[in-house]
Amino acid sequence: MKPAARNIVLPLVCLAALLLVPVFAIDSYTRHLFIIAFLYAIIASNWNLSLGHCGVFNFGHLTFFGVGVYTAAILAKTLGVNPWIAILASGATAAAAAFLIAAPVARLKGIYVVLVTFAFGQLVMQLVLSQAQITGGAEGMVRIPYLRLGDYSFLKDYKLGYYYAALFLLVVSTLFLLAVVRSPFGKSLKAVRDAEEYAAARGISISRQRVTVLVLSAIFTGIAGGFYAIYLRVASPDVFGFGTLSLALSMVLIGGTGTVYGPIAAALALTFATEALAGIRGLEEARFILIALAMILVLRIAPGGLLGIIEKLDFRDRKPAAPAVARNGP
Repeated sequence: MKPAARNIVLPLVCLAALLLVPVFAIDSYTRHLFIIAFLYAIIASNWNLSLGHCGVFNFGHLTFFGVGVYTAAILAKTLGVNPWIAILASGATAAAAAFLIAAPVARLKGIYVVLVTFAFGQLVMQLVLSQAQITGGAEGMVRIPYLRLGDYSFLKDYKLGYYYAALFLLVVSTLFLLAVVRSPFGKSLKAVRDAEEYAAARGISISRQRVTVLVLSAIFTGIAGGFYAIYLRVASPDVFGFGTLSLALSMVLIGGTGTVYGPIAAALALTFATEALAGIRGLEEARFILIALAMILVLRIAPGGLLGIIEKLDFRDRKPAAPAVARNGP
């Protein structure tokens, strides 16, 4: 199959399979795992937009997710806003937070970007903890209003509604990323990543591209955070924790930086893998060590991630066409 056709057919086949999952998985637990995997896929694939496509080492990406979580929680529970609107508003506040952090890091490089973005995440977490009268502090917020469509309650359908809502968000997020990556702006991001001096010489504003890509990567990450809060009906400071950050980063690196589908596939695989390892006695805590070892192994074998390995195998399977032999006329 040609690469162009494969990039269309395989995602459609996977989408069709995911649409049929609730038909066969009727228990709430399995659907719950898929919902969490979809949200992680949104986080990882959007993080890859700034990290993989533009080369911005933004270690504050999970902060955008946390901002989305608390935006939806405060709007829906404290202010009584419709949960659907609260989820969409989470994307706007996450984008605003991304703009705040993007401004000072736009001209920074290397380790300084990592330090500043990580410090920004810790600052937001401390802000959440200190404003207990609004955010609930260390105890968080509970009993957040759930989703409804008219008289239809998402609490009484064995997570069927939440499953398709999360899948819809993942599809829209993926289409958004594909549109960005394949646009002239997306091509300029790769120029900034691979040859910054050359890109600047060609008239590309490095600072503007970095600010823009950070804001774009935050929109659906914040929406995923809002959905997470409404779905679990809980907002906790744990979303800013290093464990969540390292798991999401593993999905980006194992799936393949600079790709759209790689982190999505890795998110699905790692979500179910970590849950399976948690059920094995003695591996409850060691599962994260195994994930880290898997990440190191994949990066050692193929820096392009699992998607890079698949592409290499596909390339080896192709046989070069025999050269045409010219024949002289009689």
